[in-house]
Amino acid sequence: MSGTGTPAVLAVVGAGPRATGLLERIAANAPELWDGGRELRIHLIDPHPPGPGRIWRHEQSPLLRMNSMAEDVTMFTDAASVIDGPVRPGPSLAEWAAQFAGGPRHAPYAEPADPEVLAELRSLDGADFPTRRAQSAYLDWVFRRALSELPPSVTVVWHRTTAVAVTGPADGPQRVRLADRATPLTADLVVLAQGHLGSAPAPEHRAHADFARRHGRFHLPPEFTADADLSALRPGEHVAVRGFGLAFVDLMALLTEGRGGTFRTEADGTLSYLPSGREPVLHVGSRRGVPYHSKTHYRLQGPPPPLPRHFGPEAVDALLARGRPLDLRRDVWPLMAKEIGFGHYHELFHAHPERTARPWPEFAAAYDGLDWYSEAMTALVTASVPDPADRLDLDALDRPLAGVTFATPDAFQEHMRDHIARDVARREDPAFSADLGAFLALLSVYGQLPRLVAGGGLTARSVAEGLDNWWQGFFSFLASGPPGFRLRQLHALSRAGIVRFAGADIRIGTDETTGTFTVTGSSVPGHTAHTTALVEAYLPRHSLDRTEDPLLRRLHRAGTLAEEVIADPGHTHRSGLLTVSPADAHVIDPRLGGPHPRRIALGAPTDSRAVAAFARPRTNAPAFRQNDAVARALLRTLNARHPAGTPEDGVPAAGTR
Repeated sequence: MSGTGTPAVLAVVGAGPRATGLLERIAANAPELWDGGRELRIHLIDPHPPGPGRIWRHEQSPLLRMNSMAEDVTMFTDAASVIDGPVRPGPSLAEWAAQFAGGPRHAPYAEPADPEVLAELRSLDGADFPTRRAQSAYLDWVFRRALSELPPSVTVVWHRTTAVAVTGPADGPQRVRLADRATPLTADLVVLAQGHLGSAPAPEHRAHADFARRHGRFHLPPEFTADADLSALRPGEHVAVRGFGLAFVDLMALLTEGRGGTFRTEADGTLSYLPSGREPVLHVGSRRGVPYHSKTHYRLQGPPPPLPRHFGPEAVDALLARGRPLDLRRDVWPLMAKEIGFGHYHELFHAHPERTARPWPEFAAAYDGLDWYSEAMTALVTASVPDPADRLDLDALDRPLAGVTFATPDAFQEHMRDHIARDVARREDPAFSADLGAFLALLSVYGQLPRLVAGGGLTARSVAEGLDNWWQGFFSFLASGPPGFRLRQLHALSRAGIVRFAGADIRIGTDETTGTFTVTGSSVPGHTAHTTALVEAYLPRHSLDRTEDPLLRRLHRAGTLAEEVIADPGHTHRSGLLTVSPADAHVIDPRLGGPHPRRIALGAPTDSRAVAAFARPRTNAPAFRQNDAVARALLRTLNARHPAGTPEDGVPAAGTR
């Protein structure tokens, strides 16, 4: 390749969706910010294929699905994106899949090689919940499109290996050591974009693991379900499962259909399960005791709510201007709840006005002036929305089993089956599309919170117990549930005796006499189940102290990474997240007393809390905004900085452009 001077070099550790989104933004901004006469060499370092990365790789069970409809998944900016760089729209997963419906396609819509995935794409409807392998194909295509849109002076090399160390002075070249070669890569800048990472078991999990080893039992700490070895779970074995979110749903699929069982739709439309005889029996519970709410399976019936309204940048500015750390539940949650309520009632009044008692402008004017938890707000909603089923009760949604107990386990099983059936029916009935309005407002609220944390707006206890615990769980419970068909399957598995509901406030103990795990909860007082296996069905928390990533582990032990620590007179919270500068995502290096000028970190392990690498269209996704800002800063810095040298590291590697 021709070019003037020595190449600028960027090393990106991780090549999954977050790195792909960054690459797309580099391509979009390069015409404005990159000197086309100079060469830029980008090294992508990941043992898994670029685009999908580890989590979305093709090599996983075809039973595993996304929890988003195909039309709600995009990797591209659009008219709603508030960014400095150019908006470059692209197809959602559904729009991309539609290109294959008419027969063979060629570049830029080249067909996936897997015939099963291709068949799925050809029949995929926008309201379908696709397999993760379909998403893998989409992410692979997005990556290849980003490559094709880079200027000729930009070269990308994929190194199919693991980065194990980064060294180098703040004012000099960075050297990235790879697991499979002695000579490190030399780069001007390094971006850490590893995505979701595993962690060594926490102390409470190690105790259960020790118990399992002593008694010859099975124990699985928090892990990515697609990677877990479940073969040791025996047919008919009773298994305690703690966690009722998406990790449980994946586990359920792999241990039932994945072991040869089948679901059958009966004449009355109900779903039945025909066991293979190889399934274990799952005793599942959690803090709430119920599965995550089913994803809505309909579109808005009215116009999109104008968000944000009550919890946007101006509200965050006002909160930060108070000049004191805030309590999340007391000071911030009422505004968040009011925003969610606005989304709910906007859709109800516009799409279902026959179920309201006054015109929307009148209701909205009164709503805007009231506090969420005020008696006046309660009176307004009661008078304006006659049916309680149409009113938004966030507290009841949060803990549906609070204060509810049952005399026998069987009575509780019946209650849970009724709860699941009602939830699925509501989330598939467009008459309740106000729930989708609340969901969209929930997404808007989520996108505003990182700036509040970065600005020091919350007390340490509020971040620890409120934001990272209660709020994250509440958000996932309402917004990140499974497709409705998964809950219908759960209903059928309960009737078949494959799943037993353990209730709310689940507690796992051990019985040394019998060598079993004990399962108790608050829903059926006095009842204890004994199991010979325990599965912690939730993702591992990010932890710099316990990370399985060799590069982050080395940097942390060397004292060159700062863990997020929020302290105030009453509490200190160590989140386990990597601290980055809010404006440009540069890694905070304690040795320098501030940002490292040549190291940037994005995504899940960082305290930016902008986790999702892809998003719903038209939502001004936080990750897209950050990708654009970081891409522009990278291009400016690489253009201005004298190159570190002429690396000799352009070794042959799969996926070179």
